[in-house]
Parts: sequence; structure tokens; C-alpha cells
Amino acid sequence: MIDLFSDLFNDYTLRTVALGSALLGITAGSLGGFALLRRQSLLGDAISHAALPGIAIAFLITGSKAPLVLILGAGIAGWIGAALISIVTTRTRIKYDSALGIMLSVFFGFGLVLLTYIQRQPDANQAGLNSFLFGQAAALVEQDVFVIFVIGTLVLLFMMVFWKEFKLLSFDSDFIGTLGFPVRLLDHLLTTLFVIAIVIGLQTVGVVLMSAMIIAPGAAARQWTDRLGRMIILAGIFGAISGVGGAITSSLIPALPTGPTIVLIVSIIVMISLLFAPNRGLVFRKIRDWQAGKRLRVDAVLVDLYTLASQHASAEYPHSERVLDVMSTISGPARRTLKVLNDLELAKPIDSTHWSLTPEGVLRAERVIERQFGGGS
Repeated sequence: MIDLFSDLFNDYTLRTVALGSALLGITAGSLGGFALLRRQSLLGDAISHAALPGIAIAFLITGSKAPLVLILGAGIAGWIGAALISIVTTRTRIKYDSALGIMLSVFFGFGLVLLTYIQRQPDANQAGLNSFLFGQAAALVEQDVFVIFVIGTLVLLFMMVFWKEFKLLSFDSDFIGTLGFPVRLLDHLLTTLFVIAIVIGLQTVGVVLMSAMIIAPGAAARQWTDRLGRMIILAGIFGAISGVGGAITSSLIPALPTGPTIVLIVSIIVMISLLFAPNRGLVFRKIRDWQAGKRLRVDAVLVDLYTLASQHASAEYPHSERVLDVMSTISGPARRTLKVLNDLELAKPIDSTHWSLTPEGVLRAERVIERQFGGGS
């Protein structure tokens, strides 16, 4: 472990890849929270696929594989794809999900055609462009990390400046329109930030997997909190963890690609969040359901004992388990619940088959009846 941390700071390749992936995770994860809240999870997938022909066209025009040139081409194509999706959904009867599927397929197919054409050219300089399909994080250099840092910082600054507007836009776009805010302009600005965040990550995780970096951290963060600010911060942290974790894991296992590993790690974070988040996790929900069911069974048997005893002179009059089994609307025999009542000192056994309420049990039963029936017994 000590050697691993030493390599993380001293090994040039590992340090560069981990830093670049972490910066990408922070940027994409933070913005992904807004995409999740606006139910635009597939928008990132469509934009990343739409960026592919932009990369190819930028190379064909300039003949350069410089990161800024390719990012610029990807950004323009991605923004055009997002704009076309908006135009199709607002001016035709085609639904949003259908428009996403159409643009994703058309742009991705066009990009593959262009990449195939480029690969058949005699100039060897075009080699490596197909790495944008699945990413090539191991090829990151300090210049690439610097570009990701600068562009990612600008994206986060815009997000902080327009925080209030983006927050209102995500939760109630109709309401923000009544306040006089330019809804369409804000929507285009947020979409532009999505495009920028996506295109800076194409070299790291690729066109096919980039949508996971947008959505997965936000989906994981949503399980842990109901506050937007905390959710965005957690999404950025989860994105950074997955980036660094993917870089370290791929360095430890030979021939393991970094980009897909990053996506696998963020997927593991999502699964852990879905299972173990205190408020929304499936495990804790099952525990709460079990506890609620247990309280329900206890209250039901308690009320049954009280109802039977109320027909006699004393509220502590004992009754048989068989009678409680017949009266009970809960699943299973009453004996298990009676033992719980005994542990809580709300009921006590008179003999092997008869039970009665304790004074504390009588008071508890009266409170339950009052709560359920408004004081009627």
C-alpha cells in the first residue's frame, strides 16, 4: 500500500492519468446531478456519440490530432446534436426519447463512416483516432491534464455563478419562467456545459462510456441526500474517486484498460449506494420495513388482547393464544409476537397457553387505539 501511494505521487504516468481522471470525474459528476434531476440521463449519451463525427471532421480539416483541435470539433458537433434534439422535440410530434435515439444513431453512424474513411488513408498520422470510441486514458500527458483542468474549472465556475438559476430550472422550469428568467437561454447554457464536460472526457473514457461518467456519480449521490448542494458535491467526489480508483486498478493489473475500469468502479459506487445509503438504500429500506412490520404486529396483538379483556371486569384478563390466532390479521402465529410483548414487559404469560396484559401494556394499547381510531375503543 505504501508503494502504491508512492507510485501515485512519483510515477509520471500513474500520476498524470489519476489526476486527469479525477478532474474529469469532478466536472462530469457535478454536472450530471443536474442532468439526473432534469430527467435528461440519455442526453449525455447522445452528445458523446454526436461528438464522434466532430472529431473526425476536425482531423480531416486540420490534419492535426492536437487535443484542443479535436475537443473543439467534438464540442461543435455535440452542441449541434443537442440543438437538433431540442428543435425536433419542440417543432415536431416526436417525443424526447425518440429524438435522442435518432440523433445518437445518426451521428454515431456518421462518425464511424468518417473514421473508417480516415483509417484507409495512406497517411499514418490518422492512427489512434479510433481510441476515442473507448478512450485511452493511459495516453494522457500533462498538456491533456492542463486542458481538462482549465476547461473543467471554467465549467464549474459557470455552474456556481448560475447556481440559483440552474437549481430552479432543474426543479420547476415553468415557475422560473414566470419569474422572468430566460428559460430557453439557461437551458442552452446548461446544455453547453454538458457538451464541454463530455468532450473533455472523450480521450479518457471514450464516446461509448462517457455517458456513465455524467450520470452514475449523480445517481449514486442522489441516494445519500435530498439536498442539491450536497448531492452535487458528493457526485463530484464519487467521480474523482472512480477516476483515481480506475487509474490505480489499471496500473496494478496488466493490460487492463483505464477508461472501462473507471466506469466499472463508478458502477460499483452506484450499486453500493443503491444498497446501503441510509435514506434510500434497499438494505436499510428492508430493515425499516421489517421494523415497521414488527411494530404493526406488536400493536395488533396488543389491541386484540385489550379488546378481549375489555369484555371482562379487568383489562388484564388473560386469554388463550388460539383465540388470538383466530382474531389476528397478521401473518404467522401470535406466539412470536407475544414473546416480543413479554420482552417489552407489555404482556405476560399466565400459563403455557394464556396471556394477559401488564399495566404498561394496557396503557400502550389505549394509546394505540386512540391513535388509530381517534379515541374510540
